[in-house]
Amino acid sequence: MRQLIFLLTTILASSSAWAHGISAADRAAMLSGGYGKYVWLGASHMLTGYDHLLFIFGVIFFLTSFRDIVKFISVFTFGHCITLVFATFFKITANYYLIDAVIALSVMYKGFENIDGFKKFFDWKAPSLLKMVFFFGLIHGFGLSTRLQQLPLGDDSFQMLFRILSFNVGVEIGQIVALTAMLILLSGWRKAAAYMKFAKAANVGLIAGGVFLFFMQFHGYWHGSDPDAFPLNRDDHSHVHQDMQQEEMNTH
Repeated sequence: MRQLIFLLTTILASSSAWAHGISAADRAAMLSGGYGKYVWLGASHMLTGYDHLLFIFGVIFFLTSFRDIVKFISVFTFGHCITLVFATFFKITANYYLIDAVIALSVMYKGFENIDGFKKFFDWKAPSLLKMVFFFGLIHGFGLSTRLQQLPLGDDSFQMLFRILSFNVGVEIGQIVALTAMLILLSGWRKAAAYMKFAKAANVGLIAGGVFLFFMQFHGYWHGSDPDAFPLNRDDHSHVHQDMQQEEMNTH
C-alpha cells in the first residue's frame, strides 16, 4: 500500500507533464520562426496530444467503411478548426487545465458509448454520434487554441492569421499521420479471433484513461491556481516522499 501511495503522489507531483503545454524552448523557437515552424509545432503537438489521440481512436474504433471514417473525422476536424482559428484570432481563452478536463470527459464519453453504456446502464438511446463528435471537436479545438495563444503570434493581423493557419495545417498533418497508424493497427486487430474481448477491454481502458486524465487536469488546476490551498503542493510532495522512504527504512 505504501508503494501504491508513493506511486500516486509521484504521478500527481509530475502532473505538469500531463498538461501538454507549449515548452519554453518552443516559445523561443517561434520568436524568429517562419510559418514552417508553426506547421511543425502543430503536427508535433497533435502527435504528442494523448487526449486528442485517445478520442480519435475511440471515434474510429468500430468504423469499418472508408465513407464513415471520412465523415466522422471530417466533422471532428471541422469542429476543432473553428475554435482553433477563431478563438485564437479573437483571443478568446480559458484556463487550459479546465478545458483539458473537458477533453478528458470526451475520452470517457467515447469509451462509454463504444461499450453501449447508455443502453446497458441507463436504458437510454445514445445521443447522435455525429453531433457529439462535432461538439467535442469544438472543445478539442479550444484546447489547442489555449496552447497556441501561449506563443508570440505578433500584433499584425495578417501575420497572426497565417501563423494560426500554419499551426492548424500542422495539426491536420499530425492527425492524418496518427489516424493512418490507428487504422493499420485496427485493421490487423480485427482479424484476431479474440477481437471482441480485446475491444471491450480497450474501451474500458479508454474510460479509465479519461478518468485518469480528468483528475490530472483538476490537480493541475487546483495546484496552479492556489498551491498553498492544495495539500499536494511541491513541498508537501517532497515531505510525503521523504516520510515514506524513512518509514520503509525503519521497517527493514
